[in-house]
Amino acid sequence: MKQTWMIASGKGGVGKSTLAAALAVALARAQQETVLVDMDIGLRSLDIHLGMENNVVYDVLDYVHGDCKLMQAVLAHTFQPHLALLPAAQLGSTAEIDSAYMQKIFRKLAKHYAYILADAPAGLENGVEKILQGTENMLLVVTPDDVSIRDAERMIALCREKGKPSPMLVVNRVHPALVQSGDMYTPQVVADTLDTPLLGYVPEDTEVLRALARHQTVMDTDCPARHAMDRIARRLMGYTVPMPDVWQKPQEKKRGLFKRRERRGEQA
Repeated sequence: MKQTWMIASGKGGVGKSTLAAALAVALARAQQETVLVDMDIGLRSLDIHLGMENNVVYDVLDYVHGDCKLMQAVLAHTFQPHLALLPAAQLGSTAEIDSAYMQKIFRKLAKHYAYILADAPAGLENGVEKILQGTENMLLVVTPDDVSIRDAERMIALCREKGKPSPMLVVNRVHPALVQSGDMYTPQVVADTLDTPLLGYVPEDTEVLRALARHQTVMDTDCPARHAMDRIARRLMGYTVPMPDVWQKPQEKKRGLFKRRERRGEQA
């Protein structure tokens, strides 16, 4: 079954493109034919996330302008046989692609790939509506803070306005310690606030930044973020995968003998 997803966020800086690249790798490693479409024209980045920046010859605007065929612009990943990338142009804008042509791109890709992940620009501008019209579903990336949640509400309203299914939610950059102390929302609270199904959450992990510095995804490292992305990919494929409750507060430890004596001294 073909699945076409627009990966979106209400604001920038939530880790949307980093998550999109990691999710594409996770699906490809699960033997799913996957293409990652970089639609953030003018701010191309996914080629760097995947370590493919030296392989780009044509981009999506070259196809739109008639300089190449679509599959000439699509790059096969060097080390992931089930993964490909359609890079964005470094110059130009999505205004150069009308809605009909946008839908044509996704229809053509659906002939070759089971999963099409379109990484959209942040916010509602820059052709997001056109990308949404060409895709079937939205995967909405948020961070557990009020600004990101408020901006995400606008993306959900856009889905409803266009008659699309309710987005699936991924809460990124979750700090378990802050959640346990009550200083950060739990992923489920974010989902309940937005009235949106929770597909998964990704914990804050320094390995994500280390991987980006090496022009890799976090999927090449054994770390909490990678395991979270594997679970999200499996849920996207239809599997039932438990969601670890890392935000549950640990049980209060019993006081030691020394502490009990301190309390008695204070009471005395």
